[in-house]
Amino acid sequence: MGMVITTAATAYFGGSATSGGTTTVALAGRAARACLTRAGLSPAAVGVLVNVGVYRESNTFEPALAALVQKEAGISLDYLADPAPAFSFDLMNGACGVLGAVQVGQALLDTGSTERLLITAADVHPGGDARSDPEYPYADLAGAWLLERGADPGSGFGPVRHYAPEGPVGTEGYLDTARMGGDGRSLITVRREPGHAARRSALAATAAAAYAREFGLDLARTLVIGPPEPAPAEVRGAQPAEVRAPESAGEPHTAAPVLGYLRALDAGRPRDCDRLLFVSVGAGPSVVCASYTPEGW
Repeated sequence: MGMVITTAATAYFGGSATSGGTTTVALAGRAARACLTRAGLSPAAVGVLVNVGVYRESNTFEPALAALVQKEAGISLDYLADPAPAFSFDLMNGACGVLGAVQVGQALLDTGSTERLLITAADVHPGGDARSDPEYPYADLAGAWLLERGADPGSGFGPVRHYAPEGPVGTEGYLDTARMGGDGRSLITVRREPGHAARRSALAATAAAAYAREFGLDLARTLVIGPPEPAPAEVRGAQPAEVRAPESAGEPHTAAPVLGYLRALDAGRPRDCDRLLFVSVGAGPSVVCASYTPEGW
């Protein structure tokens, strides 16, 4: 039995310009609770929570946020009432974090370490509101996947593959300590190499083609959920999914696979399409691919 996505959800920061900012914990918690509600499950049904993300309010790096997201989602708060307490941890792998967590989830479910795994991904501007920084490219956005073993042996995630192509890093996010003054906790600098979007698209296309060759995927029958740019010639014939956040909100980042998956479900199954292919491209550069066949496709 493969590992399937039981439910998925996203959460945007939708406050007014004067209502103050949000936090990664608040957004990730909202997405997690929405997942559980859609599945008709209580928080006690989650055995493991893996939290991924890059940008956080106040540039917080410690403590690990997974335990705080677990609390926000109401998962295993009472050790007496919940006989099987949940385990939570952060997994830091940039824009490729969600697919890295999928690989961890496959191992945990295959070994019977848990029955259900919840992945949360959230990025929030250090100031709490991305709209206040026109040079910051990403949306204040969270996503969540609830994963478990599927009943259909032909459904679920295929192998997760990591690729490390050569070339420039592409994207750097850092705090400029020489210029931060007294506002360092609310500032961030995101620098991209010239031609970043085209290179990201090319890396995604090359990795997708390599994955298809290795596992015998017919890209003409595959819906690719990856970077928003059009696919180059290497994967021409594949069907690209829409993975864009609302224009005013900025680009999706860590939660992009979750958003793309929900957009694909909303759009309906394309003709002659029998699987999805998730492709994430991060700094390094690094690329991660994983195929997925939804139940009932």
